[in-house]
Amino acid sequence: MAILGIHHVTAIATDPQTNVDFYAGTLGLRLVKRTVNFDDPGAYHFYYGDETGRPGTILTFFPWPMARRGQRGTGQATVTSFSVPEGSLGWWRERFAAHGVVAGDPEERFEEDAMVVLDPDGLMLELVAHAGVADVAPWAGAAVPERHAIRGFRSVTLAVQGYEKTAALLTGTLGFEPAGERRNRFRFRVGAGAAAADASGGPSGTAPGTLVDVVCSPDVAPGRVAAGTVHHVAWRVAGDAEQARWRAALAGEGLDVTPVLDRQYFHSIYFREPGGVLFEIATDSPGFALDEPVASLGEALKLPPWLEPHRERIAGVLPPITLPKPDGGEGAA
Repeated sequence: MAILGIHHVTAIATDPQTNVDFYAGTLGLRLVKRTVNFDDPGAYHFYYGDETGRPGTILTFFPWPMARRGQRGTGQATVTSFSVPEGSLGWWRERFAAHGVVAGDPEERFEEDAMVVLDPDGLMLELVAHAGVADVAPWAGAAVPERHAIRGFRSVTLAVQGYEKTAALLTGTLGFEPAGERRNRFRFRVGAGAAAADASGGPSGTAPGTLVDVVCSPDVAPGRVAAGTVHHVAWRVAGDAEQARWRAALAGEGLDVTPVLDRQYFHSIYFREPGGVLFEIATDSPGFALDEPVASLGEALKLPPWLEPHRERIAGVLPPITLPKPDGGEGAA
């Protein structure tokens, strides 16, 4: 019943095309699934990741064009960090400057170099250059050279007003281990995920998304989840049996946990950790190749069986989008 690391991070955006241009174009991620918000089928749900959409590489978005701008603060995952090979940040800084993307100067943290980046809606990202990921294959179809390409998640940062209860949940319940401390920043590493081989057969210890930073910010106001903020962080487990045991364990500790929800490509349960951040535990299976081959992931609108009878009406209200070509141009979706 081990937590294996980050499964995905879900955030809120505004314009769908602008979102695709940035994540599939500028960042070079693959749009592995184009579907709808199952709770609001009139809006898209985009999933970006590596070639197959491995857990630990997936950043997802609900793009609501009329969404108001959110506010980063406590009770949120405030930063989503991606791994890139060592020596890549200079290339990325030039790319961001050429594309008019707001990016900061690289800073050293826990013996790694991290560069803050803002997406078009103000969502805070980081590129973290570190050892151990150069041998992990990125998506070959990206508009980014392989030697600089994103290799999945490095970590997420949780902002909380007091870190002790959040830390206790991470270490005492979810199986994380302390991995460092810098002033008000406390780093934790998921033990089982960090020690395991990468799910795609990569070197031991390179499983993506095995770190979480908790930043204690007692003087920061609570955040407001809306456009440009993270909605929730999902942690990965192997399958339904492990998820059922986690649900029982979390409920036994007095946490309010949802029933299991069918998200088509994984199954989910949700709960709030003591600092207010919405957590999900999601299964690795069945995966994104469930309803389309890997070669054509993300090219067509996919709907779950219960929405398929309404395809014509749903497709009629969704704005058309185009995917970037590998050379940086645009081709018809």
